[in-house]
Amino acid sequence: MNLLFELSGEHPDLPAAEISCVGTVLATAPQVAIASCPVPEDTLRLSQTHVVMEYLGECSADKEAFASLLRDLALAPEEPFSCRIKRIHPADLPAPKMELEKMMGNSIDGAVSLKNPRIEYRAIFSDGTCYLGRVLHHIDRGSYAYRNPMRRPFFHPGVMMPLMARAMVNLTNVQPGGIFYDPFCGTGGILLEAACIGATIAGSDIDPAMIEGARINLPHSVCFLADTCNLPIADKSVDAVATDLPYGQSTAIKAVNLEGLYTQSLSEIQRILKRESRAVIVTHQDISGLAGEYFEIIHSFSQRVHKSLTRQILVLAQ
Repeated sequence: MNLLFELSGEHPDLPAAEISCVGTVLATAPQVAIASCPVPEDTLRLSQTHVVMEYLGECSADKEAFASLLRDLALAPEEPFSCRIKRIHPADLPAPKMELEKMMGNSIDGAVSLKNPRIEYRAIFSDGTCYLGRVLHHIDRGSYAYRNPMRRPFFHPGVMMPLMARAMVNLTNVQPGGIFYDPFCGTGGILLEAACIGATIAGSDIDPAMIEGARINLPHSVCFLADTCNLPIADKSVDAVATDLPYGQSTAIKAVNLEGLYTQSLSEIQRILKRESRAVIVTHQDISGLAGEYFEIIHSFSQRVHKSLTRQILVLAQ
């Protein structure tokens, strides 16, 4: 089934890439993606998407073309419906928003309901194109607030927030039941998001205090003390890895220096990953040259967190 995604604007490319865990991306525009997804309900796991829709069609972003698309579709819902227009900056609407929504309502054969619609049709204007869809669900991104690190039994500053942690999990393409491993698990934030989508989780850290905290936050998980330069894990035994590498500022490391740690860690991650599996590596510096010695680089993203930290995110494949 082809689906239309209204994406978060928090990053220009990462939200579309995240969709690969549930389908195949066919086309993208600013804050918009079209993808073939065999199980639409699986899209509920996405953290960088606002709205998921059944893709109905597209046209150029002018009023006449939009009216023609609506006539050609001849939509006739059996339940009350509403119509919504979304403009993605800096796109211009060809007419006032309320006028376009009224035109949509008049072009659809059915009962309009603004108070209690059972169906929502949504038109997104982005980069010179109008995309039309029927809403399947709105992603409840507010639920991630309940997993805010400060609400967990064990808290440590400087950890990744749940929305980004979920995106890291999704970028690995891990599926429910798959073995997901974080070799620098800290207090377990990334592991928590992997568990939420049904993965079998395991994590390690060299800092005993972090392992104790991870076990408190994730009492039914496998968390153990280990040096990532020499992991006690069998070859080709893990389906997915996502981890936030130490920055060497407030974290414990055993290697001589960060470069040595990164080199040995990447070698170990390559060893334990199953063939055709993915690893997502986050750090504070560009290590794409080093990572390219061990993996194929699928994606590379930069994300500014604050003035002294820009995350570098690499999606790697065996």
